[in-house]
Amino acid sequence: MKTIDKFTFGVGDRFAHQAEAQLRAFQQLADRGIPVTPVWNKSNREHLIVGSEPAGTRAAADAAVSSLGWTSDYLLDADHINLGTVDRYLPHCDFYTIDVADDIGTPAAPEEIAAFIDRHPELIGTIEIEGIAAPLRITREDVEKTARQFLKACELAGRIYRHIAGAKDGEDFIAEVSMDETDDPQTPPEMLVILAAIADQDFPIQTIAPKFTGRFNKGVDYVGDLARFEQEFNDDLAVIAHAIKAYGLPGTLKLSVHSGSDKFSIYGPIRRALSRTGAGLHIKTAGTTWLEELIGLAEAGGEALALARQIYLTALEKKEALCEPYATVIDVDDSKLPGAEEVKEWTSEQYTGALRHDQSNPAYNQHFRQLLHVGFKVAAQLGDTYLDALKANAGVIGKNVTENIYQRHMVPLFLGEEDRPRQ
Repeated sequence: MKTIDKFTFGVGDRFAHQAEAQLRAFQQLADRGIPVTPVWNKSNREHLIVGSEPAGTRAAADAAVSSLGWTSDYLLDADHINLGTVDRYLPHCDFYTIDVADDIGTPAAPEEIAAFIDRHPELIGTIEIEGIAAPLRITREDVEKTARQFLKACELAGRIYRHIAGAKDGEDFIAEVSMDETDDPQTPPEMLVILAAIADQDFPIQTIAPKFTGRFNKGVDYVGDLARFEQEFNDDLAVIAHAIKAYGLPGTLKLSVHSGSDKFSIYGPIRRALSRTGAGLHIKTAGTTWLEELIGLAEAGGEALALARQIYLTALEKKEALCEPYATVIDVDDSKLPGAEEVKEWTSEQYTGALRHDQSNPAYNQHFRQLLHVGFKVAAQLGDTYLDALKANAGVIGKNVTENIYQRHMVPLFLGEEDRPRQ
């Protein structure tokens, strides 16, 4: 079994041009004494939109590692795969985010639920969990309800894992189970039942991505009850530690936070929890690198700024189609989007001020940012026009990419807000 490192950090790279700039952030963090493993992730949906292949993501990551002399581990994530999409990733990836959210709620048969409870009588009653103040009190009806909702999803996770393992023929890889794309957060008793069900599937899960309370919109800060999030995060850590001992799950099993990019307000609670418990973390970011490309183009001025403006104008025109696939993870207020005629006249400073995620800047516009976050299809349709602009402005873009990952994400997560440079 390939074991996952304590801290892993997912980075997306829509157009496979920023792997070196991304990796420099990991080098800077390592220089501060914090080893964090890069995990390049790209979903099937993103590959289809951009017209890319997993082989390209692998080639970009390998080239960056070779160019910068990175000697520590690094991983490539087949992001949010299922049985219908996983095969194209098999030759290239060593991390698999097994997404079973669509099967949550598929009801297990009564006899399956009864058999599960027979295997796990320990789930019924009063359960002391170290790290959770009040004991969990779980009735048979509670277990039946949770099993009815999650048992089929856990079985599917096992089936997908075995499919990957069979195809890779003994080659080591890391498995994550994703349950975050659902309506309601999982409670501690539900998490315990889920982990027992996954243990029954007898595969080495190493990270689990639950649903947390609040909004995890793409590319913008967390919206929700911070105190409740912190309690949920700490409770999940405690349940995982308990399940590792109770069910023989891998000792490296850790929480995964999806859509973790730009969730600055939760980084403090996460860091406090990790410091207190010694737990590991996987956090996944994605489209912020694509936004830093746009910021770099705007900073470069001239034709590059004109291209950045045009990408927004086209995104504005095609807003409905671009937003529809992401409707559950964005909140764009049309009335707060700058108009086309206004943006046509924007300077570099106006464009970057609106787009860069600096909430202290009065020019920052989260609606502008969210629309562009999902607007990468516009750049993809530009083909070589966009890719040639990335190459021509690689220096300024790379600087923004590295600073965004290191200063805005890694420093508050792993070093503390007091070490974060002022923007």
